Amino acid sequence: MFAVIMAGGSGTRFWPASRSAKPKQLLDLSGEQTMIQSTVQRLGDVFPVDQVMVVTAQHLVEAIQQQLPSLPPSAVIGEPCKRDTAPCVGLAAALIQRQDPNGTMVVMPADHIIQDHQAFQQAMQFADSLLSDAPGRLITFGIKPTYPAESFGYVERADALGQDQGKFHAYRVKQFREKPKAEVARQYLESGNFYWNSGIFVWKAQTIMNQLAVREPDMHDRLVKIAAAAGSPDFQSVFEREFSAIKGKSIDYAVMEHATDVVTIEAPFDWDDVGSWQAMARIRGTNADGNTIAAKRYLGINTKGSIIRSTDEHLVVTIGLEDVLVVHTSDATLVAKKSDEEAVREVVSQLQQKKWNAYL
Repeated sequence: MFAVIMAGGSGTRFWPASRSAKPKQLLDLSGEQTMIQSTVQRLGDVFPVDQVMVVTAQHLVEAIQQQLPSLPPSAVIGEPCKRDTAPCVGLAAALIQRQDPNGTMVVMPADHIIQDHQAFQQAMQFADSLLSDAPGRLITFGIKPTYPAESFGYVERADALGQDQGKFHAYRVKQFREKPKAEVARQYLESGNFYWNSGIFVWKAQTIMNQLAVREPDMHDRLVKIAAAAGSPDFQSVFEREFSAIKGKSIDYAVMEHATDVVTIEAPFDWDDVGSWQAMARIRGTNADGNTIAAKRYLGINTKGSIIRSTDEHLVVTIGLEDVLVVHTSDATLVAKKSDEEAVREVVSQLQQKKWNAYL
């Protein structure tokens, strides 16, 4: 099996720690490792080093190579421009086909946290076994919802596939649902037939290329041209020309919402998409005052329910605060109510408008 790690996100909700040159996936948010390092470690021995591919933005290639010295430099592919997940996945599939025409690929984001690596690896092997009988299947992993989330897409399951193995349960997919309003999310949770869409997929490289050929023929043809030029002196120019001409689209819109033979496996592992600063409380836990502290030097007086982050020796002191977010970096500090953290994206937007590029 090939592992394809999508690492091109910008992580704007994690400003000011996340910047264009060092976005969320390159940050240490959970502990000793950065998110992309943890993602690669999660693969274990199930995925040989020469079958691991990281697809990212061109300007992040060197930084990722430095963080992942166990991978050959050629394993990190830098897209010349941002074109969403369908071209990213298709590019990886086209390149994998050159190496193994029958190759199975596991696609995953670089910014998720999954603590149980063994369960993850076993789940990928189970998914691979489901392709033995039906190579044309498209497999996704559904996360059993624990609350009526409005920030996730959902997968509605149909009947059981009938190929369960122990803790692994697979279902046919009835349909994909967009991020719902609060009341609809509650209905999804109560029905018991919906999963959060994890964004982790397993399929044959040939299968996804076939799907793109039908649904997105122009995208497919350009990706084939890029793969055909791999290893040649003209590769970079072909890559830039053809990839830039692709109309960006997510893999869900391009393929998954239209495909028929789609299966979801109920994920047997813990999962957190680390979508915003509030995830720090889930990941790192809280102290007796309900605070999450990720700082070397911090003093809190009458401070409760807050998240404090700083990565250097700078002393952060809070007095009489409750439910706030404080993120200190060497050149910018964010102080906000936790309930307002979605507005962090607006901060980035206004910085762009002001052309304060040093803070982006």
